[in-house]
Amino acid sequence: MRSPTRAAATAPASYLALFVTILLVPALFLTGCGIAPTGYVQAGAPAQGIRQPGTDTYTARIFFLSPLGIHAAARPADGPVGPQEALDLLMKGPTAAEKARGLVSVVPPMPGRLTAVPATGAVSVHLPTPVSRMEAAAIHQIACTAAHAAIPGGRPATQVDVRMYEPESQGRPWTVRCSSNGLALPAAGPDTGQNTTPEADPETTP
Repeated sequence: MRSPTRAAATAPASYLALFVTILLVPALFLTGCGIAPTGYVQAGAPAQGIRQPGTDTYTARIFFLSPLGIHAAARPADGPVGPQEALDLLMKGPTAAEKARGLVSVVPPMPGRLTAVPATGAVSVHLPTPVSRMEAAAIHQIACTAAHAAIPGGRPATQVDVRMYEPESQGRPWTVRCSSNGLALPAAGPDTGQNTTPEADPETTP
């Protein structure tokens, strides 16, 4: 598994620039206009599907778009919710109650299944659609929903490496992390920390 620096060195420079622009420009636009991307997602929030301290309940966090930016919808869960189950929930869209609160999804219909494979401190997300064909908010939704799932290793969601694989990526992922305000940022970017790349568990096809 390549580190973000090594992946950037081997991938075409123009492609890397496009990926970073897709992720960062909308975020800068929101904050520059005085609009907070979200007022609900906090750094160090319990991971999705993990039992809350002192309780017998589990909470799933599915990320949608609200009038104020990216927002995490908390849903009760019967047990730990892995990243694949979380993304399947994301693809179904917000519930009626969530829609009533103004939550929507901009993740587009895809020609195949959006899949996720967890590893220690990381999750590999395989996109059936290129990033360039999706809105930036869709990438934030996908990455943050995956990062807040039950991931081996016990890392806070903001420190989980989300490896995004696109069609025809030749096995080279873009590694991002979900920031404390619900944005998918390059792993070496602000609010993501500088932890070393985790050791991956053997991956199997979902």
